[in-house]
Amino acid sequence: MTTQISQALMEARSLTKTYEVSKGLFQGKGYVQALRDVSFSLFSGQTLAVVGESGCGKSTLARQVTMIETPSSGSLILDGKDVAGADEETLKIARRRVQIVFQNPYGSLNPRKRVLDILAEPLVINTDLSKTDRTDKVREMMAKVGLRPEFAERYPHMFSGGQRQRIAIARALMLEPTVIVADEPVSALDVSVQAQVLNLMMDLQEETGVAFLFISHDLSVVEHISNDVMVMYLGRVVEQGPKEKIFAAPRHPYTRALLSATPRLSETERKTKVVLQGELPSPLNPPSGCSFHTRCPFATAACKSEVPSLRDFDGRKVACVRLEEISD
Repeated sequence: MTTQISQALMEARSLTKTYEVSKGLFQGKGYVQALRDVSFSLFSGQTLAVVGESGCGKSTLARQVTMIETPSSGSLILDGKDVAGADEETLKIARRRVQIVFQNPYGSLNPRKRVLDILAEPLVINTDLSKTDRTDKVREMMAKVGLRPEFAERYPHMFSGGQRQRIAIARALMLEPTVIVADEPVSALDVSVQAQVLNLMMDLQEETGVAFLFISHDLSVVEHISNDVMVMYLGRVVEQGPKEKIFAAPRHPYTRALLSATPRLSETERKTKVVLQGELPSPLNPPSGCSFHTRCPFATAACKSEVPSLRDFDGRKVACVRLEEISD
């Protein structure tokens, strides 16, 4: 199902982000490596889903991809140019190509502005269009996302959660981006509304060719919308590949645990429950070796000392020291 095109719209190469934090009074400084050597490619019309527990680095990755923050190291190739650490003028142009849809539609829209003004704002800042042309483009985009023309004069509090998220998606599309980062875009919505918003995103992707970096903890949603899946744990990618292969036969123990917790209606599709022991380790003091070894049911002494690298296995990439043994 993955669309393979020679030229990627976006390519991340070994993205790493380290934050300096205070450890407390008289304790000095500490360092949190929130993102470690993350690489991926996004192609036109493709959706790459990023999954994992809270604290795994999903939102940090979103901030690097949208150029809100500068990565500590690594490259971010957009339209053939490395924009990681680029000057402000280059970033201003590049940011038009990457937009974001936030998790909470109740908090991401300015309550004091009409929908017309909210959607026109990106055009006011980034284009020289006349007011008439901006209004025409706003109404055209509203029609695309299923909003009636008279809604343009209303304020965000007058809409349901699903309608607000449609407004947020319309705003993200106003500058005709090549990549949209969707950070938990349906988690704040009712289940019945989630399907409507997801189908809208898929229809718009088919129409425009936009690529989605879809961040979610809900694997049933990921299975519905994604082409490829990237599983993260404590800032690292532990498994990455086509959706069909990962959902059919997860190889990393962490991926197995995530999928076993996903509810299934069909008894044949239900996986043996994998219960992880303990909590996600502190990123201020990550475990040695494989960062997952403190919770992994297959961990050995080698896992405590050896940092596994992502390697090709069974049509995907997996980072596990005991991969061949536990896959038998």
